[in-house]
Amino acid sequence: MDLSIGEVAQRSGLSVHTLRFYEREGLFANPVRRLSNGRRIYHEADLEWLAICTKLRASGMSLATIREYIELACQGPGNERERLELLRRHEVQVEAQIRELQETLAVMRRKVRIYEDHLGRGEADRLWNPSHPDAGARAGTGTGTGTDPGARAAEAGAAGADETERECRTS
Repeated sequence: MDLSIGEVAQRSGLSVHTLRFYEREGLFANPVRRLSNGRRIYHEADLEWLAICTKLRASGMSLATIREYIELACQGPGNERERLELLRRHEVQVEAQIRELQETLAVMRRKVRIYEDHLGRGEADRLWNPSHPDAGARAGTGTGTGTDPGARAAEAGAAGADETERECRTS
């Protein structure tokens, strides 16, 4: 079944502009066919490829690497090991991204717990605020109008002092 660019855009979730860009960049596994009036014609196989291509892009694969993969695939049998190696390299990169995101999520969850704990105890005003006049004293050695290190740890609950305070204190 022939599909127009608008139908492909609707079904793929990609904009018409993105589809034209992908075509210009050589990111279709098969050349986009055109009618005599110049209108683009797509097929189901193009939609299937776009679903894969979209995932590769979302995972951070570069346009050049996608193009390289397409070129290898279009050459036909005989270069499967090269394709596999390309995909394995990207797999390693995606796994590294996932680890980084998991670490980031862990930090965010700790921060959320700290804020929830302070708000739940009615002690939100005790959260460190870098624009507060005594922030330097609170982030320092415990002298001045800030609290001592033991009190700061108690403010943050069992998890210890607020990470933001420690990070700012050390920079």
